Amino acid sequence: MTHPRSDQEDEDKIYQEDDEISVDDDDDDDDMYFGYQDDYVVFVKGPQPRIVSPAEETRYVGLTNQGATCYMNSLLQTLYHIPYFRKAVYKMPTTDRDLALGGSIPLPLQSLFYKLQYDKNSVATNELTKSFGWNTHYSFMQSDVQEFNRVLCEKLEDEMKGTVAEGTIQDLFEGHQMNYIDCINVDYKSTKKESFDDLQLDVKGCKDVYASFDKYVEVERLEGDNRYQADQQHGLQDAKKGVLFIDFPPVLQLQLKRYDYDFVQDTMVKINDRYEFPLQLDLDREDGKYLSLDADRSVRNLYTLHSVLVHSGVRNGGHYYAFIRPTLSEQWFKFNDGRVSKEDTRWAVEEQYGGKARHPNAYMLVYICESDKDESMCNVDEMDIAKHLRVRFKKEQKEREAEELKKKEEAESARIKHLSEQFRRDIDFDLVDRNGDQVVHFRSLEKPKEDDFTFELSMALTYDDVTERVARHLGLDDPTKIRLTSHDCVFLRPIPQAISYRGVGHLSEMFTCYNRSSKILYYEVLDIPLPELQCLRSLKTKDDTVVYRIRLPQESTVGDVINDLKTKV
Repeated sequence: MTHPRSDQEDEDKIYQEDDEISVDDDDDDDDMYFGYQDDYVVFVKGPQPRIVSPAEETRYVGLTNQGATCYMNSLLQTLYHIPYFRKAVYKMPTTDRDLALGGSIPLPLQSLFYKLQYDKNSVATNELTKSFGWNTHYSFMQSDVQEFNRVLCEKLEDEMKGTVAEGTIQDLFEGHQMNYIDCINVDYKSTKKESFDDLQLDVKGCKDVYASFDKYVEVERLEGDNRYQADQQHGLQDAKKGVLFIDFPPVLQLQLKRYDYDFVQDTMVKINDRYEFPLQLDLDREDGKYLSLDADRSVRNLYTLHSVLVHSGVRNGGHYYAFIRPTLSEQWFKFNDGRVSKEDTRWAVEEQYGGKARHPNAYMLVYICESDKDESMCNVDEMDIAKHLRVRFKKEQKEREAEELKKKEEAESARIKHLSEQFRRDIDFDLVDRNGDQVVHFRSLEKPKEDDFTFELSMALTYDDVTERVARHLGLDDPTKIRLTSHDCVFLRPIPQAISYRGVGHLSEMFTCYNRSSKILYYEVLDIPLPELQCLRSLKTKDDTVVYRIRLPQESTVGDVINDLKTKV
């Protein structure tokens, strides 16, 4: 929760009256910080954020979040920024009837990619999710990015069959591995070749990607009761079981297994362990230890990091976004739904290694093979888009621009009308006799929508005169326990900051907000006199069941608050 900050406050005096913060039961004092944001004081439980200057304008645009579609947005941005994939999507044959009939993914995806390439504003994904058969409810349900990736690629693979784009998914993402079982004491070996579109790598117990690959090809011994049933001639045999790679794809997708079953809690939990990954991944290391005998050793398996998909939060909730190098240059970009910003390598890579609960960490990595880089990262321009699509999309773009211009003109017209009305009200207000009697509506701050009582008061009454009248009406002996708040004429509610003790000279000054006049005042009854309260800094803290009130001297620091909380929680 935020409150306005006065110019006089220094960084150790950060508390405003009735601030609210969340209280956790842990004891991690190092995770508390405060900071200023947009002229407001912010007191937060969590890691100290990185201070970022306003993002420079980029040539890339974001995707609008429909509610809980951040996982989809991060993956779509990653796929879009693989030009070979984008070009293949553009080549898929489509007609205008596809959109009218519904259920066809290629045309909405082509439209989405075109907008990402040529629009200047964030792009909506509603037409695409509609082609998935999703309703509004589904768009507010967060799903797994790995599962979505597989389902989307399978659907596109089916749609590409029989077209010039057929085989694109396999060409880009498909690699092959050899599963083997090799008997130790007899000359018998069983092998099975399998394809993969992505690799799931263990995070738990592995310090980095190379350790995960080591574990992936680790040999398992089949012995004792677990011996291998060979053919009829050899029967049960001691054997070695494992997997090695025949070839890797041009675009290598690594799914990091950030979730594991916790037998104590009887549920899946997120693994936030620190896990490192390199900018360049050499899968020929140690004389090709990951390669099978069938692998072509003349092929260089050196990969460059292209994308880092990140998850922040817990298993059942959180947020996805992506760091991408669209041209594999040194410059990274953060694609966070509708926001796109430049980021440095440290923040895009090293800060996503993880290591702390609730902190963001890498969830999926995309590497581009160096030997296939020129083809995978090829140039894509308008001529790669079918003519009928170019005509359609340009027409839609002009319609969107015309609609945006219309909205801007309507907004400007409404603003001018508002200013004119405000100017007229200001003149009327200046012509009123401010010393005359006016009917004043008093409302309890606890029920700000209802009038409690009214007085006909002179606008020349002082602050003390008004509080005395209110206290007398409420049966209070001490009028200094009355605190008043003015009415916000724009938002029709109490303004955030109450009137300080003798902070105004006359009643007429209590009614002016944003140069507009109102005859509504809010009151509250304090447990201690207002002058005494103003010498303290107070805040309310709450957990799931209890609300605590803390009052401390103005010079109190964060440490004082923490110590006071420890005596209560």
